[in-house]
Amino acid sequence: MTNLTSSPLGLTQSLIRCASVTPEDAGALGVLEDALRTLGFDCKRYPFEDVDNLYARLGTEEPNFCFAGHTDVVPVGDAAAWSVDPFGAEVRDGKLIARGAVDMKSQIAAFVTAVARHLEAHGEPKGSISFLITGDEEGPAVNGTIKLLKAIEADGETLSHGLVGEPTSEQTLGDVIKNGRRGSLNAKVVVTGKQGHVAYPDKAANPVPALLKFLHKLENWHLDDGAPGFQPTNLEITSVDVGNAAHNVIAARAEAKFNIRFNTNHTGQSLKDEITRLAVESKTAGCEIDLDLKVTGESFYTQPSDFTSMIVDAVKDVTGVDAELTTGGGTSDARFIKDYCPVAELGLKNDTAHKVDEFTEVSELEQLADIYTGILARYFG
Repeated sequence: MTNLTSSPLGLTQSLIRCASVTPEDAGALGVLEDALRTLGFDCKRYPFEDVDNLYARLGTEEPNFCFAGHTDVVPVGDAAAWSVDPFGAEVRDGKLIARGAVDMKSQIAAFVTAVARHLEAHGEPKGSISFLITGDEEGPAVNGTIKLLKAIEADGETLSHGLVGEPTSEQTLGDVIKNGRRGSLNAKVVVTGKQGHVAYPDKAANPVPALLKFLHKLENWHLDDGAPGFQPTNLEITSVDVGNAAHNVIAARAEAKFNIRFNTNHTGQSLKDEITRLAVESKTAGCEIDLDLKVTGESFYTQPSDFTSMIVDAVKDVTGVDAELTTGGGTSDARFIKDYCPVAELGLKNDTAHKVDEFTEVSELEQLADIYTGILARYFG
């Protein structure tokens, strides 16, 4: 094994020193590609507009176990607030402090180390190992994984199972494994009426009552009581805005925003249909209601199986922790991968992700590489 594959710290530092703030690559994929080629992987870049992506595969047979993740990171924010250079990859008191140390360059390096250790211990796998890496997860997510999956499928690639390296752990390393995610729908509603004087309401059309009527319907909409593996769907109204500074003027426009995090009782389209119906019911004379509804991800659930059990068992062997399968939290690129193969997510603790002085314990990074190594041993054993 080379220095960059024998331990995850060195490769993590090399990746971090590429300031790949989304959608910039800044050489990060090249660093990863070089490391994978030393292990025998065939690598291919898939650029889409301003985003570069990488698919690499070792072996030609099935099953194909795929490690998935992203090399792009969020901006550092106020660089002066950091105690270190955000892209210096400095280790202090056993902590690697840098942008991407948690989300998620460390996990990618741990993937590589796990493969290197597996190959050293067991030789070529009875099947294939692949890497699906994007530079667009922290951005709009339109030129990354979703297009990369379609492209490799067109090239004849088939994925058997996927493991995404998002930071899922909460209190201790490995305590949470994501085997599903809620879907997300972002909505903006605009009610347009007719401006006028409050003393002459018959000569105006007030959009506010129509908006309030619609929001009241949303608040009283019982979506569900939960689904297998999921908490109940929740709808949160996040903004109500009329922009009217005067007391004696009926505004011409009122708007609101809301988000729905939904479980498998719903699809994005079924929610859109019901929201549209509620909007129609809320119309008042002289007012129009316009909806802007965007589904950023559908809900999905990977049934507990031998696949999830081997991940749970690998965590237990290394940390002694009984991992919990959950579906909470936000979205990830697993929402795209689930259309191609069963997928789960496991990574470092997420408490400092996207924060100033984002960090991971070097000891936990090493443990994570051991967990991933254990998963490969079980999968190909």
